[in-house]
Amino acid sequence: MNMPEPGSYTLVTDSTQLEEVCRILLQVQRIAVDTEADSMHHYPEKVCLVQIATEKQVFLIDPLATHDLSELAPVLADHGIQKLLHGADYDIRGMNRDYGMVFNNLFDTHLAARVLGLERLGLAGLLEDILEIEIPKDKRIQRADWSKRPLNRDALNYAIGDVTHLFALHDALEEKLKALGRIAWLAEECERQSQVRYVPTDPYDAIFAIKQSRELDGRGLAVLKALYEFRDLQARRLDIPPGYIFSVATMGAIAVMPGMPLEKIPGIGSGTLRRFGRGIHQAIRKGIDAPPVQRPVSPFPKRARPSNVQVKRLASLKVWRTNEAKTLDFDTSLVWPMRSLERLAREPGTLQEEQYSPEVRNWQREQFGESLKAILATEGLPN
Repeated sequence: MNMPEPGSYTLVTDSTQLEEVCRILLQVQRIAVDTEADSMHHYPEKVCLVQIATEKQVFLIDPLATHDLSELAPVLADHGIQKLLHGADYDIRGMNRDYGMVFNNLFDTHLAARVLGLERLGLAGLLEDILEIEIPKDKRIQRADWSKRPLNRDALNYAIGDVTHLFALHDALEEKLKALGRIAWLAEECERQSQVRYVPTDPYDAIFAIKQSRELDGRGLAVLKALYEFRDLQARRLDIPPGYIFSVATMGAIAVMPGMPLEKIPGIGSGTLRRFGRGIHQAIRKGIDAPPVQRPVSPFPKRARPSNVQVKRLASLKVWRTNEAKTLDFDTSLVWPMRSLERLAREPGTLQEEQYSPEVRNWQREQFGESLKAILATEGLPN
């Protein structure tokens, strides 16, 4: 395999260059892709660099200079070109959010490592363990503001390192997957991964992910929602991550104790109080005056407390899942979805339908379906 020379790359900063790069990319069978964003420094975050490598060249595409990346969309969507990424979820969502792009024919080396049951799943660890390649990971560069221009040489070399070794890593992981008969497992996982899309956060939905929301009544939830909206507005106005305004934990603490002086709330320092104190008080008042927020109604009927038999059955199913994972020496969570096991613990007679629920993969059903049927049979069907 002819790999690019270390440190060599083409920086793409205009549409004419990008058109030429895309013509090259459409002629190859596989490419390695990665992106860098500015989520630690700006809000909302944006993709600031797109790294794409062939087995001979590396292209660093600057979307802040090029602006229009539409020429790249057919490349990423092309089913005939395999895309190699590591931890693709973030990159797919970012490119979909900023440019509406989708990825087809994906091979995620992080997912491959999970399916193989490897101990270290990070890119640096995999390269070291499998290829005996050590790539320097400078925390300073990892946390850098990728929106700043010009990008320095160290940052560009760091970006190159995230794609140049993916070809050799892919080949080594694929060989292991084939040897274990798991290549189809990964193919299904990658197909699911390629279907992820960016979905904007709705404040109503977001507040229920906050731990303290469980303690709040409708009025408290209205205060929490107002605080969330205030923080989001300030973060956008100042172009800084929302956590720099105040943390989610602090937001929840304020909503739980809206009458407590702000200086006594954990996470509210003198600087936060000085800059945002008045706005926080206004948000609290807005929430108190607003109609109470209703909790979302579950589409499923409320279930009774599980019986002792159901609790015991779930415990047995968890042991079964752990034992299957140990036998195959891989990630327990990949054996069978926990939500599915919880439903089966309550209604073991629904296994036939449950095997075809959206969470269950085809390969899981084929690999573990009979074993799961057997363990349910030993536990008996009464609820």
